[in-house]
Amino acid sequence: MRWVLTGSVVILLVKFTAYFTTHSNAILSDALESIINVIAGAFAYYSLSLAAKPKDTDHPYGHGKIEFISAGFEGGLILLAGILIIVKSIGNIIHPSPIHALDTGALLAAIAGVANYFMGRVLIKLGKAHQSVILIADGKHLQSDTWSSLGLIAGVVFIYFTGLTWLDNVLAIVFACIIMFTGYQLMRKSLAGLMDEADDQILQDVLNVLNTHRKPHWIDIHNLRILQYGSSFHIDCHVTLPWYQSLQTSHDALKEMEMLIAEAFEQKVELFIHPDPCIPESCSLCSLTNCDVRQANFKNRMEWTLENVLRNQKHQL
Repeated sequence: MRWVLTGSVVILLVKFTAYFTTHSNAILSDALESIINVIAGAFAYYSLSLAAKPKDTDHPYGHGKIEFISAGFEGGLILLAGILIIVKSIGNIIHPSPIHALDTGALLAAIAGVANYFMGRVLIKLGKAHQSVILIADGKHLQSDTWSSLGLIAGVVFIYFTGLTWLDNVLAIVFACIIMFTGYQLMRKSLAGLMDEADDQILQDVLNVLNTHRKPHWIDIHNLRILQYGSSFHIDCHVTLPWYQSLQTSHDALKEMEMLIAEAFEQKVELFIHPDPCIPESCSLCSLTNCDVRQANFKNRMEWTLENVLRNQKHQL
C-alpha cells in the first residue's frame, strides 16, 4: 500500500502537468480523480494498519470494520470529484477558454493510465488473497481510472484532429458521470458491510467446503450467518448431531468443521457453533449406519444449500 500511495502521488503530478500544459477540462477531470486516489490511498493505508491490530477489550471482534468505512470514504470522495468536474465543465461551456498542446497532454495521460492499471491489478490480486475490502476497493478504483483515462485520451485525440474544442467539456461531464457511478458502487459495498448484509458468495464458499468434507454424523446445519471484519470472518450456526454423543465427541466434530473452513479460506476464521441434538424427524436424512436408536429408515441425504441452511430450523424431509 505504501508503494501504491507513492505511485499515486507521482501519477497525480503527471496528470496535473498534462492539465497545465493543455488547460483541458477533460484532462482536469482525470487529474482531480488522482487527488482522490492519493487521499483515499492515505486513508486506506491508515485503515489497513488499524484493521491489523489484534482484538482488545474495547473491540472484541477486532478492528476490521474500518475497512468498510475506508471504502465508503473513498466512494464519497469520488462522488465529490465527479460533482466538481461537472460544475467546472458547465462553467466552461458558458465561458469557454482555449486549450492547446493536446498531443502532449494525451501522451502524459496515457502513461499515467497504464501505471494505474498495473497498480490496480496488484491491489485486487492481493485483496482477493487476503479478503481485504480496502485493497479490492482501491484496486477497482485505480482500474476504473484507467478505463476512463483511455476513453478520455481517445476523445482528446478526436478533439485534436477535428478542432471541436467544445467537446472537451462534454467529454469531461461524461467521464464525471462514470467515476460517480464507481463512487456509488464503493459506498454501496461499504454500507452493505457495515450493515452486515449477507454475502451469498462467501456463504456458498463455506457450504462448498462443508458439503465436500461432510461426515455422516453431521446431520444438518442451519441458522448459518457470516460476518466479515476486515480480513477475518465470524461464522455462527447450529449443527445437528446425534443426541447420544458425548460432549467430547461433539466438540471434536465442531472443531473439525472450524479447521476445514479456516484452511479453505486461509484467513482468520472464528466459529461459534451451537450443537443441536437430533430428533426423530432427523432419522430419514441421517446416513449413520451404526445407530442403535434409529426410529426411521434413512431415505435421502439433504444437500446443504443457501435455501435450507439460512433458516433457523432443523432439516426434515
